[in-house]
Amino acid sequence: MINLNPSLDEYISIYLHQTDLLITSEVKNKLAPFNIAPEQNLVMMLLWKKDGLSQQEIAEKLKKDKTNIARMLLNLEKKGLIRRVCCQHDRRSLKVFLTDKGDQLKTVIIPIAQEINQRIYKGISEEELQTVRSVLSKIHENLR
Repeated sequence: MINLNPSLDEYISIYLHQTDLLITSEVKNKLAPFNIAPEQNLVMMLLWKKDGLSQQEIAEKLKKDKTNIARMLLNLEKKGLIRRVCCQHDRRSLKVFLTDKGDQLKTVIIPIAQEINQRIYKGISEEELQTVRSVLSKIHENLR
């Protein structure tokens, strides 16, 4: 039976938030030498998987509003990691491409991400991880 009147330390939302803060802090510390914020890194990870995404596609994949994504892209562009190009078919649409500097950064950042994931997953079986994903998906759907 689920306790619908939990004590403060039993609230799943607090536990999730604290865990997210720990993960974000770890990522932030590891990426600090490269002057990349954790959310900017998510954009880079998407582009390392598929270069040339539109600004809209990035916003949809990261579930962020276009204004937030535009700000992140501007900062990444200023750092010389990406370039934005107007789409030939729709001048309002921008495609985002990695620069050579941005592409080369993956050789350093991806191993860092893998190391962080290894620490996060330590002692967790694939079955447990699947359960976590399933429960989080249910929570997400419940709140939509």
